[in-house]
Amino acid sequence: MKFISKFHTDWKKKRVGLIPFEVQKVHESASEIPQGIQMINAPYLWEEAKKGEGVVVAIIDTGCQTGHPDLAGRIVGGRNFTSDYSKDPNKYEDNNGHGTHVAGTIAAIENNAGVVGAAPLVKLLIVKVLDKNGSGSYQNIIDGINYATAWRGSKGEKVRVISMSLGGPSDVAKLHDAVKNAVANNIMVVCAAGNEGDNNSRTNEYSYPAAYNEAIAVGAVDFNKKMASFSNSNDNVDLVAPGVGILSTYIGGKYATLSGTSMATPHVSGAAALIINASESNFQRTLTEAELYAQLIKKTVNLGFDKKSQGNGLLDLSKE
Repeated sequence: MKFISKFHTDWKKKRVGLIPFEVQKVHESASEIPQGIQMINAPYLWEEAKKGEGVVVAIIDTGCQTGHPDLAGRIVGGRNFTSDYSKDPNKYEDNNGHGTHVAGTIAAIENNAGVVGAAPLVKLLIVKVLDKNGSGSYQNIIDGINYATAWRGSKGEKVRVISMSLGGPSDVAKLHDAVKNAVANNIMVVCAAGNEGDNNSRTNEYSYPAAYNEAIAVGAVDFNKKMASFSNSNDNVDLVAPGVGILSTYIGGKYATLSGTSMATPHVSGAAALIINASESNFQRTLTEAELYAQLIKKTVNLGFDKKSQGNGLLDLSKE
């Protein structure tokens, strides 16, 4: 087992990084719809939501293995904001593994091999703000959010969901401003609640940007629908998703089983893309971020835990 610890420091040093996560096992191959995707009942909404087709999700992370066979055709572009690859802005390959794992949970294609993501026809914008060690700066993340917010595709496409499985201990005004600006531009900002939890809902643990009210903070449960002991608890947790023993894509064309609120987050990011398609088809118009958030929360099930731990409950896309 391998543990990646968060790069702890303060805003003055301008460093931030990956929320701690656990690599449990690396697999050479896989062939299944992962248990987490089944647990949130993503396939239930695939037909109505056209599997997320036409929706662009920005992944702000360590990059992505763009040549992974399960992500073929999913990636529409990206940018590197780190010092990796001699600061080449056009090289956003994942040299850590975390970002590729997140990408697979959101968007891995159906190809009768490997794994399948929550929304297998979405498009991904890869924004590399963390280096090979999972470390970056608050400024990198701010720049990454602003880049995703302003991005336009060749046909005028816009990012509709930002997925961030990262965080830091500092409440930074410019970071908050970037999140608020994204939401004002009708982007759902989905963030990992954090892994500093002490298994006690009476105590609060905060990780930013998840702790901002405008962000959608995602906690983690296991496949028995029990709260993960590491999942942060506070008043801003919005919902929970599978985050223990999550199988997804990994660098080197491989697959890996990882645990953390980092792994719960992309389940919600992919689900958000499905909800956008399904809801906007039903309403016959573009919905605001607040309206889409309401549609997301409708698809949660109360697990009986304290609201500070589970928020509104477990994501379940089969719920009407």
